[in-house]
Amino acid sequence: MARDLGPKCRQCRREGLKLFLKGERCLTEKCAIERRSYPPGEHGRGRIKQSEYLLQLREKQKARRYYGLLEKQFRNTYQKASARTGPTGENLLRMLETRLDNVVYRLGFAGSRAQARQLVRHGHFLVNGRRVNIPSYGVRPDDIVSLKQGSPAESIVRDATDLTASVSPWLQADHDGLTGKMLKWPERAEIDTPVQESLIVELYSK
Repeated sequence: MARDLGPKCRQCRREGLKLFLKGERCLTEKCAIERRSYPPGEHGRGRIKQSEYLLQLREKQKARRYYGLLEKQFRNTYQKASARTGPTGENLLRMLETRLDNVVYRLGFAGSRAQARQLVRHGHFLVNGRRVNIPSYGVRPDDIVSLKQGSPAESIVRDATDLTASVSPWLQADHDGLTGKMLKWPERAEIDTPVQESLIVELYSK
């Protein structure tokens, strides 16, 4: 399976904001963007001409890295979103938010989306009582996500829940029982992803 093996902190510095790719480390002074808030590379501190295309590309790259998708995966998700009724940008964010790996992260069962993806791939989570090991699996309203009974990852999941301050309003989490439920489809106002989805739509519409 293809993976992005580049440095995580370098991605945050390139986008100019925290993407929370390394979990707990992003909350400490060790976070790279706290020490070096400028883009990486030899010309990181130089001025870059902000063209319309560059702004659109940066928003797409920011969203792709935020959710941990490769280019082909992100484009396929966009094409599915554009085929649905309603605003394409909101459909895209809604599809990204309801991926199983992101739901596990939003419920507080993992310290980062990368960790959530690994836990899902290794079969530690159930959806409605059935084992699902596909990170891109689309969770639907009333679906129940739970940790597999007797999972060796239980201590890791409980450590992650201790760091969770809040859960998204479209989700319901039981951190004692390590179960969660998707209450409804998320509204745009309930998605705190720091991107302007309209710029992504403009980029792919060319």
